[in-house]
Amino acid sequence: MSPLNTSYTGRTYPPTAPYEVGAETLREFAEAVGSASPGREATPTFPIVLSMRAEKQVIDDPDFGFDFDRVIHRDQRFESARPVRAGDRLTVTVEVVTAETVDGNDVVTLRGRIREADGGALVCTTTSTLVSRKSGGDR
Repeated sequence: MSPLNTSYTGRTYPPTAPYEVGAETLREFAEAVGSASPGREATPTFPIVLSMRAEKQVIDDPDFGFDFDRVIHRDQRFESARPVRAGDRLTVTVEVVTAETVDGNDVVTLRGRIREADGGALVCTTTSTLVSRKSGGDR
């Protein structure tokens, strides 16, 4: 694998295709995280479903050079403008906030802006910091 391309800092990827939030999906997610059934509104951490799908386009970018096979999740934050609701059609735009190598470990912070597909209103901002650990001596 090629080294982390730190020049990606500040790069924004195109919005994802619209994702339609289903009531059953919300119920299943709430059950999986041990939360009471949310009804038609998502639990506060549900946006991870959308942001991780969007982050995949960054992680899978061969020119970025980020080894996801060695990742540990360092931090995750959510800033909600409003709850995600069943029936929402949402898109996500991902920005590489930072991409750096620290003590041989690649550290990447990604920000996802989740918006209404039809009107563009901001619903939630997610921030993920991922660390790809150096391996025993191959770096």
